[in-house]
Amino acid sequence: MILVLAGTAEGREVVAGLSLAGHRIIACAATAYGSRLLESCGAAEIITGRFDAGEMAQLITARRIPLVVDATHPFAEQVTANARHACAATGTIYLRWQRPPAKIPDNPLIHPVPGYPEAAAAAVNLARQVIFLATGAKTLAIFTAAARQTGKKVAARILPDADGLRRCLELGLSPGDIIAMQGPFSAELNKELLSHFKADVLVTKESGLTGGFDAKIRAALELSLPAVVVTRPPAPQDAVDSIEQLLARINASRNTTDRVKEVPSNGI
Repeated sequence: MILVLAGTAEGREVVAGLSLAGHRIIACAATAYGSRLLESCGAAEIITGRFDAGEMAQLITARRIPLVVDATHPFAEQVTANARHACAATGTIYLRWQRPPAKIPDNPLIHPVPGYPEAAAAAVNLARQVIFLATGAKTLAIFTAAARQTGKKVAARILPDADGLRRCLELGLSPGDIIAMQGPFSAELNKELLSHFKADVLVTKESGLTGGFDAKIRAALELSLPAVVVTRPPAPQDAVDSIEQLLARINASRNTTDRVKEVPSNGI
């Protein structure tokens, strides 16, 4: 039994690939929408919810899970930290699937920054009036606070889920400033959105090709708009980015576990 934390498109690919290889999978998604996307991937069970480290450790222990594959978003740092802590506490093997990074263009319109506060500061400095935010709803408060202090406006593209919409409205965004759409989108559609909202600056994350990063950057550059890019946290050195690598690591970990079990308890 393998627990796959599957909050991304690659997570669904991991579940499907491991299931096809004969592994029994429990797939976990944070939202009901994410769980629905997993329904056709071959998982034996799908669990919906956000777990802290203790709750994840309880799940691992209760289901006797020997191995966890973390296929969450590159920016889901808290989930990854919780998974690593839970695996360490329970003696469970932890494997990280990391989507390949995208190259950030070397262009004077592109402004890489290490975090969200830095992105908010850069965005309000670059925008005349409208900041187009494509970093999701979780960090929205950082940008709305900075925008209010400087008299700027935020238009936010978020996932179409109730929690995100509620957060946008609670933070003062009008319905006309909320774009609740599931990406990724083409460069052409990104251009249409940026133009429609009269954006002065785009704020996005380096979320890789799968996350539509290249298309967003291309759209901004074609419109001669500055783009503030939050660079991703470093991946663990032992992260994998293909099903073949993942299966090899799983087989290697299984062989190691089997060799340990073959050693008698008295060491003879």
